[in-house]
Amino acid sequence: MSKRVVLLFSGQGAQKVGMGSDLKAASPAAASLLDDAAGILDFSPADVMANGPEDQLTRTSRCQPALYIHGLMCLKVLQEKIPDLTPVAAAGLSLGEFTAHAAAGTFGFADGLKIVHQRGKFMEEACQANPGTMAAVIGGTEEQVRGLAKESGVDVANLNSPGQIVLSGSVEGIDKVVAGAKAAGCRMAKKLPVAGAYHSSLMAPAQEKLLSVLAQASFATPSLPVVANYSATVEQGEAAIKNALAQQVTGSVRWVESIERLLEEGHTTFLELGPGGVLAGLMNRIRKGTEVIRCGTLEEIEAAAQKLA
Repeated sequence: MSKRVVLLFSGQGAQKVGMGSDLKAASPAAASLLDDAAGILDFSPADVMANGPEDQLTRTSRCQPALYIHGLMCLKVLQEKIPDLTPVAAAGLSLGEFTAHAAAGTFGFADGLKIVHQRGKFMEEACQANPGTMAAVIGGTEEQVRGLAKESGVDVANLNSPGQIVLSGSVEGIDKVVAGAKAAGCRMAKKLPVAGAYHSSLMAPAQEKLLSVLAQASFATPSLPVVANYSATVEQGEAAIKNALAQQVTGSVRWVESIERLLEEGHTTFLELGPGGVLAGLMNRIRKGTEVIRCGTLEEIEAAAQKLA
């Protein structure tokens, strides 16, 4: 009997120095992805992923390709350990949406990596040209947080889980968010250690450049449904998929709605392909008791194989 699963891919912020080293050592197929990537990127992904230092791995232009590579290395090893693994849907948090499309065959590994590398560069350039930051607002309703965002002149970046919404914008605007959170009815707001204002209007230059790159890319029909962050639905057709991938650079990541859609479709087995357990934690807040099996290390993948067996 095939193992029917939903693949969830990590976004920026999940990275950890050392990620992928165990997969590289255990799997020639996973190691070959790193070798292929080395010929595409202007840095050594194997070195940065294995050794950092952390400030280099955290750089947007390094982090996004690294997480894309790592997510697909995890999938390679999973497929080796579980030959009858049958992905039936996929989603990814921000950058992870690109990894999900690679897993679905919308584009090949190399073509996707080139797009992701450029996306990371464009966003890093936008951060430098338009300084900004982000804050997580805890304990407020969506209506309260949207009101706080409007008053502070910032954007809603991530609807991660009930009671956890991330706002993004100018440093001045985010300072207003932190100062005004309690008065708006929220428990607290905390600045995040990020390099810029992702998923906000300050990323507009990056979005324009990415649109140009995507326009020249060739996409195939995905082999499985991929839920888009921007629309929280499965986009149909090459133009719609490209538009959704571009729009999420400045638009909100509607993760709660994306996961709820998958749950409403009756999916029950979710795998998190990426370092740490961020997506598992968010799932616990979205639908408590729904299991997300972590598959970010060789040890976790081996445990997942036993569990699914």
